[in-house]
Order: sequence, then structure tokens, then C-alpha cells
Amino acid sequence: MNKTMNYLENRLCLNVLAHSVDNAIECYEAAEGHIVLGVLSKNYDTDEAAINDMKRYAAATNNALSVGLGAGDPNQSAMVSRLSKVLQPQHVNQVFTGVGTSRALLGQDETVINGLVSPTGTVGMVNIATGPLSSQSAAGIVPIETAIALLKDMGGSSIKYFNMKGLNHIEEYKAVAEACAKYDFYLEPTGGIDLENFEEIVTIAVDAGVEKIIPHVYSSIIDKKTGNTRVEDVKSLFVMMKAILNK
Repeated sequence: MNKTMNYLENRLCLNVLAHSVDNAIECYEAAEGHIVLGVLSKNYDTDEAAINDMKRYAAATNNALSVGLGAGDPNQSAMVSRLSKVLQPQHVNQVFTGVGTSRALLGQDETVINGLVSPTGTVGMVNIATGPLSSQSAAGIVPIETAIALLKDMGGSSIKYFNMKGLNHIEEYKAVAEACAKYDFYLEPTGGIDLENFEEIVTIAVDAGVEKIIPHVYSSIIDKKTGNTRVEDVKSLFVMMKAILNK
């Protein structure tokens, strides 16, 4: 089973939610395979139900499966780790404190595991208290360089920077992108990304020199009536990805 993500020009891979296996296939084809499809663990009552269903997504998309928490819910952290051990997906979403468990249970270093950090309002500083207990405590504010080093210690692959909204968000995000480039770490911007700001957000990371960038575009491209991620919007995002890399 292929555990390696398919990056466009070895640089960019889109992450969107898949509402069904058919929707996953359509999105996968729209991005010409340069995509991972998010399936949320929170949508399942048991590990068995999640594993059985997620296997269908993996089989239909050359294992372009991204095991998700569900709105960044830290209480899903342990379940995501358990599912990932069995499924061996290409991509795993984790809160900061869940990264080490996921890597250990995966038993290999090919799968990309992100670690969730959040903005603080201060450029160069991030909040790493995103776990089940730590998210209920005072913020754990550390320099972005320290957050990257901690994630590397735990076997993480990338910073999941959530969210992209806020007063100082672009300047904070630029500092995160620059640190990821400097310390050879991947970057996954998420939260509030849409067709209007996608190009700016991805371009900042590309221009900073980040090795691998995995932008998450979720609710803004979901059809509210069907729950499906709109295939036409995925096509539009893919066109933008190609244009950004060919500037």
C-alpha cells in the first residue's frame, strides 16, 4: 500500500474533506492525484466502523487517505492514532500532544503526521497546548522554532497551523512559513482558507521556501445541500496550485 503522498512538482498537495467514496474519487481525479482526502474519525461510533469505511476510501484513491480528528477535536486524538496503526494512511491529523503516539503506532516514517498549533497574536510565537487536557489549560506559548523541534522529537512531519483568521494572521503565518523552511519542516495551513485567499496563503509558503506544503480547504468548498466537496472548486484550486509553482 502506497504510504507516500503525491505532491505536485514534489511541493504541493491539497487536503479536502470527502463526504463519500464517490466524492473522494471525483476530487482525487480533479486534482490529478495531488490530493489527500480527509475522513473524520469523529463521524464514527467505533474504531471498527471507522476502519471498515476508511478502507473503502483508501482502496478507491490509491491510499490518498487523511485520517482526521473532526473540527480539530482533541478528544479524537487517541482514536486517530489507533485507526492509523491499522490503516497505514498517507496522512494523519493530530493535536500537538498526539504526534508521538501516532508515529509509534504507525511503526514507519513515511506517513505524514501533522501537529496542531495555533496563533497567539504575537509574531514568532505559537500555542502548542492543543491536546485533550492541555487545550483546557493556560496556553502553552513557545517560539515556532521550539514547536518544530518538539514535533521532530516526536516523529512529526509538519506544522498544522490553525487557523488562518485573526488580526495578525498573515504576519504570524509568514514567520511560521519562514521557520518551517529554515528547519526543513512541512507546513499545513488550515482554517478559513477559500478560493479567494488560497493563492496568497500558498504563495507565502512557496516563496518562503517550505519544502512541502499541504493546504487544507474544507467548509468553504462544501456544498451545503449535499455535504459534498465541490469538484469544480477542487479543479479551480488545482489550477491555482499549478500557476503558483510556475510563476
